[in-house]
This record gives sequence, C-alpha cells and structure tokens, in this order.
Amino acid sequence: MSPAQPALLSLIGRTPTVDIATQNSWYTAKLESASVAGMKARAAVSMLGAATSRGELAPGATIIESTSGTLGLGLALAAKALGHPLVLVVDDELEPDLRSLFAAYDVGLEVVTAPHPSGGWQQARLDRLAELRAAQPDSYWPDQYDNPDNAGGYRAMGEEILDQVDTVDVLVAAIGSGGHCAGLTRVLRTRWPRLRVIGVDAVGSRIFGQPDRRRLMRGLGSSILPRNVAYADFDEVHWVGPVETVASCRRLAATTGLAGGWSTGAAGLVAGWVAEREPESRVLTVFPDGPHRYLRTIYDDDWCRANDLLAARVSEPTEIADPGSAEVHGWGRCSVVRDPLAEVSA
Repeated sequence: MSPAQPALLSLIGRTPTVDIATQNSWYTAKLESASVAGMKARAAVSMLGAATSRGELAPGATIIESTSGTLGLGLALAAKALGHPLVLVVDDELEPDLRSLFAAYDVGLEVVTAPHPSGGWQQARLDRLAELRAAQPDSYWPDQYDNPDNAGGYRAMGEEILDQVDTVDVLVAAIGSGGHCAGLTRVLRTRWPRLRVIGVDAVGSRIFGQPDRRRLMRGLGSSILPRNVAYADFDEVHWVGPVETVASCRRLAATTGLAGGWSTGAAGLVAGWVAEREPESRVLTVFPDGPHRYLRTIYDDDWCRANDLLAARVSEPTEIADPGSAEVHGWGRCSVVRDPLAEVSA
C-alpha cells in the first residue's frame, strides 16, 4: 500500500464565487470545479476523518463505497491523502473516461451490470457493496446517503460563502445524497435565518415523492430515499429533465466559458429562472464539478442526438400542486415539500 499523502488535503476547498449574468438579472455560483476532485472531496474527507477519530476506520483499512462517479473522485483523493485502499462499487453506465481515471488512480472497481428491479442502479450497487463488506469485515463503508458527516463536510464551504458574499436570499441546490444542501443551509441560516432553499431534483427520482424511473442524468436524483436529505429545510422543489439540462449546460458554457455536468446545468437553470423572476433577491447556487467527464455525453452532439436531447428547451416549469398529484416528465415545480418515507411510516 502507498504511504499517506496528507499534503493533498490542502488542495480541497477555498473555491471562488462568480456572478453569472442572466437575460435581465444575475445569480452567484460557487465554483467547486476549482477544487481538486470537485465538491464531494469535502464530504469524503469529513466522513473518513470522523470515522478515524471514532475508531471506525482503522489505519490502512480498505474503504468501500457505492457511487455514480462524483463521490468516487472525492474518495480517491481522500483515500490517497489518508493512506487507505479504495474500492468503488459502480454500474455499467459509468462513463468510460471515468473508469480510465479510476484505473489510473489505482482504485478498485466493482461493476454492477443490472439495475435492481425496484431500487435501480443505486440499490443494485448497495447490494453488491453488502456482499463485499461481508467478505471484508475490517473494511469501512462511508454510507454517503445516511452519514451525517457528509453534511458536516460542507461547513467550511458555508463559512467560505459567508466571507465571499454580502447577502443570500435564496439557495438553489442540486440534490443527490442531500449532504451539501443540508450542510450549507445549516451554516447560511446562522446569518440569514429567512434564507429560502430550493431543491433541484432529477425527473424520475424518488427523493421528493415522484415515481422512480430510469434516469439518464447522473449525480443528482436517487432511486432510494437518502436520510441526509433535510426535508424541513426546503421551501420548494424543481424536477429537471435531461433535455433542459443539456441546453442549460451548453448555454452556460457558450456564454461564460464555465462548463459542468448534470448537477451544474440543472442548478444553473433553476437559479437563473429564480433570478429573472425575483431580480431583487440574491440567488446562490453551487456548481459541483467541471466538464471533463461529460465531454462524450452532454457536450457530444452525436450522443445527445442519439438520446433525443437536442429538442427545443423549455423556458418555464410546469406547476404541480403536490408531489403526488402528477408525474412530471420535464421541468416541473412544486411548493409543497414532504418526506416520502415519513408519509409511508405515518
């Protein structure tokens, strides 16, 4: 095993903010692509560091985690820094470029080849992860979906924002595991207690009460219900589909030279829409990563054409009264936010 490289930890965080002009207004974006391994390196270091301090992660123990890709990059950096082997449970839809990058990083990959019938790729990955952990009882599972140290990793991001901007009225956050939104909200509301929080989910995601469907977009949305999603924090939710997200990503790249993935495009779309509707409100969002893993998908005309993603984009969301009242198939919006798991157990 390679020695620990603790100096790598200094590369995480301290990312800039930038004001993004819309047609008639602007919003502020926190550019996590400026940090090595992107936004989720913050969560990775937080989860591993806390586990080490509690004695749950032994020196040199193998870390095993399920990921659609982004957390894997953060864990790869954190594992190198702290001196741990890493095995990632991924699925067949992981981009070839990212597979090659993980191989270069000497990260072990376990590839799931079929989605779970009711829990999609995420549940299939978690089932395989459970098998691997049973075979390696000394391994450590960070459990990004339910680990509160995930949200704790974004405390420093929130403190950076407090130093970088004068005011924030609305936080727009893409939701996957729920960690970065929960962590940011906790910090930002210490200064701005009336902060409105808008979650951005993917069409076909279960998180906010819509039916689970197969999703083309990766990095936001979920086929399971992560407990790190702090439902009480949210004032409204938007579901965004791949057509409008591709258009948003490409528009952002063409107008600013800043490019990112699905979460960046979806969050930027909603942040820009809110800024246009409420020019008096200061809107903040986070761009979690850069464009490199998406060059053969979002930014590839042939791939987008093959997936029918170059249709005319939608300029306004469809309003629904309740998350369970209608299934959204494109950009949708709802001001009612409830915890689907709490409703089931009630």
